[in-house]
Amino acid sequence: MTMEKLIELKSVAAPLMEDAIDTDVIFPARFLLLLERDGLGRYAFNERRGGSEPFILDQPPYDKAQILVTGETFGTGSSREQAVWALADLGIRCVIARSFGEIFYSNCFKNGVLPIRLRGDEMAHIETAAEAGEEITIDLPAQEIRVADTTIAFDLDANRKRALMAGLDEICTILSDDADAIAAYEKRRASETPWLVLAPEQFGQIKTEEDAA
Repeated sequence: MTMEKLIELKSVAAPLMEDAIDTDVIFPARFLLLLERDGLGRYAFNERRGGSEPFILDQPPYDKAQILVTGETFGTGSSREQAVWALADLGIRCVIARSFGEIFYSNCFKNGVLPIRLRGDEMAHIETAAEAGEEITIDLPAQEIRVADTTIAFDLDANRKRALMAGLDEICTILSDDADAIAAYEKRRASETPWLVLAPEQFGQIKTEEDAA
C-alpha cells in the first residue's frame, strides 16, 4: 500500500497528558467488527467523547492537530492495528510520547504515522508547547522537532525513516528494495519447478475444468 509521504509537518500538538493509554481506550473492542479503514476516526477515544467536557481532539485548535503529545506507555494492550488506523483517520501523523507499547510503535510505521520517544527536559518542553497551542514543526529528513527557537533531535531507524519519507508500507518497501532478488528467485523457481508456473493461456483452461466439475 502506498501511503502519504511524510517529510515535514507543521501543526499544533494536542496535549493528552496521561500515562498507560491502551489500545482499547484508543479504539474500543466493540468496533473491531468494522472492516473499512475509512471513517474509523469517529470511533477513536469513543468513551472520552460526547460528555459534558469536550475531548481534547474535539476542541479547537486541537481538532485540526496532526500531532498528539502524550505520556508513558502509550498504545499498550491489544495488538489491534485499528488503533493506529483510527488515529490516522483523524489526521494524526505524529505521536510524541515518553514511551510506547512495542506493537503499537511498530504499527505506526506500517500506517504512515511517526512515533517519537522523548524524555526529560526535552519532553517537558514539548508538553508545555502543546498545552500553549504553539505550532510545532517535525522535520523528518533532519530528525528534528522545532518549537519557536528550540530544536530537539530525535532518534529513528534509517529504514523506517526512508519508508515514511517515500510513503511506502512494508510490502512496497520489500518490492522496492529486493526487486532484483525477487526476479532472480522467480526465474530460478520457473526453471527448477516448471509445473508450478502457468502460462496466461492456461488460466482459462483451469477455469473451464472447474466449471465442468
